[in-house]
Formats: sequence, C-alpha cells, structure tokens
Amino acid sequence: MKHFLILITISVFFSCAEEKNKNIEKQIKTPFVWEGANVYFLLTDRFNNGDKTNDVNFERTSKTGKLRGFEGGDIKGITQKIKEGYFTNLGINAIWMTPIVEQIHGGTDEGTGLSYGFHGYWASDWTTIDPNFGTKEDLHELVEEAHKRGIRILLDAVINHTGPVTEKDSVWPEEWVRTEPQCDYKSFETTTACTLVENLPDIKTESNEDVELPSQLVEKWKKEGRYEKEIAELNVFFDRTGYTKSPRFYIMKWLTDYITEFGIDGYRVDTVKHTEAYVWQEFKKECDYAFTEYKKKNSKKVLDDNNFYLVGEVYNYNISHTKTFDFGDKKVDYFDSAFNSLINFEIKWNAAQMPIEAMFKKYSNILNGDLKGYGVLNYLSSHDDDQPFDAARKKPFETATKLLLCPGTSQVYYGDESARSLVIEGTTGDATLRSFMNWEAIKNDSSTQSILEYWQKLGKFRANHPAVGAGIHQMITQEPYVFYRSYQKEDFKDIVVIGLGLPTGEKSLDVSKVFKDGDLLFDRYSNQKVKVSKGSVKLNSEHSVVLIEKK
Repeated sequence: MKHFLILITISVFFSCAEEKNKNIEKQIKTPFVWEGANVYFLLTDRFNNGDKTNDVNFERTSKTGKLRGFEGGDIKGITQKIKEGYFTNLGINAIWMTPIVEQIHGGTDEGTGLSYGFHGYWASDWTTIDPNFGTKEDLHELVEEAHKRGIRILLDAVINHTGPVTEKDSVWPEEWVRTEPQCDYKSFETTTACTLVENLPDIKTESNEDVELPSQLVEKWKKEGRYEKEIAELNVFFDRTGYTKSPRFYIMKWLTDYITEFGIDGYRVDTVKHTEAYVWQEFKKECDYAFTEYKKKNSKKVLDDNNFYLVGEVYNYNISHTKTFDFGDKKVDYFDSAFNSLINFEIKWNAAQMPIEAMFKKYSNILNGDLKGYGVLNYLSSHDDDQPFDAARKKPFETATKLLLCPGTSQVYYGDESARSLVIEGTTGDATLRSFMNWEAIKNDSSTQSILEYWQKLGKFRANHPAVGAGIHQMITQEPYVFYRSYQKEDFKDIVVIGLGLPTGEKSLDVSKVFKDGDLLFDRYSNQKVKVSKGSVKLNSEHSVVLIEKK
C-alpha cells in the first residue's frame, strides 16, 4: 500500500511538472513586442520608500513648496513592489523610471516655491546615482528582479541640459552650456539653440569642439577617489569611437554605461526636439553598441533578441503627424535611424472626442500603415501634462479601457490604476500631478481595489497577447460592440476577441470571422470556458466586458 501511494505521488509530481513546463513553454513562445508593451511610468521619488535611511542627502533640508522636495521614494522601494508581484499582477512588462543620476545639491525657485531635483531632470553628475534614490547595488538588484519576471527596465536620458544654478551648484563652463537666449519655439533654431526656461543651462549639443571636463566634476571625482578611473574610461571611449571630446559625447558615454553595467533595456529620451536630430542618431548608435556588448558578456541574462529600445519625448508630437514633426520652417523625421517610438500627445484628445471604434481604427490603420515598423507610446496622464484625460479621477474604468485596449504601446502613469488624486490642495503647477503613491487606499479602500482589479484584468490580458497593442484591429459588430485583433510575427500567431459595453447576464457574441465551430475559447474577464457553435459563443456573467482567447 505504501508503494502504491508513493507511485501516485510521483505520478502527480511529474504531471504537475509537465503542466508547469508546458506553461513555461507557452510563455517563451509568446514574444515580447515593444509596439504592444504595457509600460508603467513612475517618479522614482514618489512611488515607494524602501529605504528610509537615504531620505535626506547633501543637506537638502530647506523648506520647499508643497510636493517640491524629496518624499523618500527610491530604487529599493520599486524593487520591493516588483518582488511582491505588483507589476506582474497589473500586466506590466516594462517600467520607465525618471532619471536617477545625481541631482543638483541645492534648490531653486521657479516661481512655484523652492524646489529640489526630486524628479531627476536636474543632473549634476551623470556618472553616479543620487543617494536619495539609492546605490548601484540597488539598481543591479532592481534590474535582476525585474528581468526574472520578464519585465524590462527603461531609464530616462537627459542630454539637453544640466540642472539649474544654485548657491551649491555652479554653472558649467561656457564651452559646455549656454544660459541665454530662452527658447521662443518659433523656428527650429529657436527651439534647439536656447534654454528651455530661465536658469536651466542648455548643453551645447551642436558643438564639435574638444572641451575639458568641468572643474566641479574633476574636483568631485578626485574627492571621491575615482578621477583616474573615470578618465581612463573616457579615454577608452574616445579612442574607440574617434569622436571629438565635445559635450554631447561625454554625456552619451556616461548614459550608455548604464546599459553595459546594468543591462537596462531602453531609454525614454527627454526634450528630443530641443536638440539637433543628428544627436539622436549618434546616441542610438552608441546605445546599440553598448547593448550588444552587454549581451556578449552576459549571455545568460539576455531576455530575448529584442534590440535596445528608444522612445522619444518630442513635445506635442501627435500620431496624426505620422513620421514627421513640423517646426514651421523645418520638418524632422525622428523615427528613421533613431527612435523606435515617440510619445503620442494626441491620444488624450482622441479619447475625449472620438467614438472608441473610430479611435481604435485610426490608430490601427496608422500603426500598420505609415508607421509600420515603429510605434507610439500612448498616455492619458503624466508628470508634466496639466491637462490629463481624467484630471478629477472620475473615469478610471473608461481610462483603463481606452488606454489599455488602444493599439500602440500603453503608458500607465503611477496611480492611474488606483485613481491617485491629480488635484492636491496647496500645490502650484505640475506638483499636483506628483503626489506620493496612494498605497493606503489600495490596501484599505474597496472602491480603489475595484478600480485596481479592472486595470489588472485588462493589463494582464494585454501583456499576454501582443495582438491587443501591436495587432490589426477589425470591428465585428457595432451593437453589441465586439472587435478582434490579430498579430503575426514569423511563426507566432495571436488573435483575440474583445467585447465592451455588453449586457450583464446572458450574452451572445458573433465570432464567426475569427474562430470556427467547435473551437474551445476562454473568457479571461469572467474566467469561463466557452465553445463556438453556429459562429457564436454564449456566456453568462455579471460583467459587461469579455476578453476572449483560444484555449
């Protein structure tokens, strides 16, 4: 009898193992596709505080305007949520973090109260991580833990400017930066050869002149005991590339070090249109080189054969522009030879003004037509957009539906999924968009939990099916609203059927254009098995949404 029980146990064990292997095999066969990815965008300082010992550095203790100082979020806090499965449960397969390089030590007042560089866009030293955000060891762990779960990591690249000048942070040498004129955006030149705002020194990215390192960096590196190391690495870089020792190439070297050292998967590139277009072609070349070198040296850590990913912030670029951005006196194609994708500033207006079918069809047609081979990053709220789709957070379910089911890459801004408030009393300007993540509401508030659950269901379906974001859209019926998405890459084929605004209770969906009679299907929203009969599937659920895949 004892032997019989052992045999049964072994049989069950191997059966479970086989099932597990099948699941793993299925995951491996489903390719990750940047054009249909689900990206989570967070402010490193505002997401989760994983290490309270690093909350204050460089004597950043002056009183700031509301939400204008460091709030404690850090790299360890992000890693903590990765390990907890927060992103996996949300269907996130890429995380975009605001810049983590060392920020200016002092603060500045831009008319909104004293501000520190909590947001990461005021660099003082590109070669090291700001201690408020964490350490290199922390970043190594974050990337490793993310990759274990199939989650890509995007850092944020700033080449256009340094941080402001403060009582603690001197201006960089004039051969490095200009401090005037301020941009008026009336032409290509008055958008690029100028400062974005007052007191934000503009890197002379157009320069091809050899320049010496800023004295403040030299002194800093010597004090930290790494001057010789940094100089030796710079010499290797310039000897290999043959580039002049001009400002932009120093910064490119420093940014691509994060690829070779940590194995990050991509960069979101800041202020793209404020820098000469050829700069981004050069940057792409160095990013690709660094990623190839990383893969050679870390073959066991490579996730797949995807190339390094670059998504650009060309402010006010719209998907309707297709490949070119018009400065008035000059049109620039930022896609060719540089960017895989651009942030799409149009979608929030499309979501508000267009019928959902018209929007989905438009995006599918453009992405599979004029933009085929490229992508757009869609968002409905962000860190510096004072006109989000749902500023009052009254439409979190509609936001999820229109963002996560729209063709293109989706960008979930931290707290979209939990209706984190975007209207904070006492704040000025974009600070209202940047409150700390509402973890308490997620833990204790049932309405917040219901919103989160909806985002999770749509997000996971999107992550599991490249067809949702990268496929071709076809409407099946207008009433009820049912459509399908189909995607093919080499031998991989993916097809799904989605229904929205359906009646609760019993419902019937025409799937004859997609599936044949006898096909076994599964509704991921209600977790029901269904079978195609006479071109239709019938199911009974309390939900108005169906997410159908083939079993």
